[in-house]
Amino acid sequence: HEAASLNVPAEQLFDRLLQESPPGAMGLTLQPFWNPGVKYPGPEAKGAIIGFGDVHTRAHLYRAIIEGIGYALREGKERLEKRNRVPIRQLRVSGGGSQSDEVMQITANIFNLRAERPHTWETSGLGAAINAAVGAGRYRNHAEAVKAMTRPGTAFTPDKDTAALYDRLYHQVYQPLYGRLAPLYRHIRHITGYPKRY
Repeated sequence: HEAASLNVPAEQLFDRLLQESPPGAMGLTLQPFWNPGVKYPGPEAKGAIIGFGDVHTRAHLYRAIIEGIGYALREGKERLEKRNRVPIRQLRVSGGGSQSDEVMQITANIFNLRAERPHTWETSGLGAAINAAVGAGRYRNHAEAVKAMTRPGTAFTPDKDTAALYDRLYHQVYQPLYGRLAPLYRHIRHITGYPKRY
């Protein structure tokens, strides 16, 4: 409603919220486990927000959501690196969130890696077009098609001080969160029956 009344895209208002709150959202931290897992997170997992205080506004809440998703993605990256024993040194970010320069910069800072947005955020469609071009014989292989059909977009470099802040929050607040809350999640599941046991 607000975006329509101002005649601006809703995403522009979301970016303003990110600009109105500092990195780290003044301690407001989100754990985005909205769907139960099998191993990690376990079947009892739930989303959580901790750190609320009287200073927090909707801008802090929105930033905490974006940062929490970023922390979860970083955690996934670190699990992949550990399992595969191959370090990830650069990020390519696509999808709806990649349209926001603010979200891209937060991502670069949380991962402490250069984050690059492709020339299009519709990468699923681009991938289908690449497959079709290879299948139709336009290109000999996928590597050739990717080289011809893609190009770099905007790149975001991490800010040293902000990346250090996020690193401390990630290690000292976000990572311990699930282990500390998991017993409470199990109690919630036992008391309420949610989520159901299968």
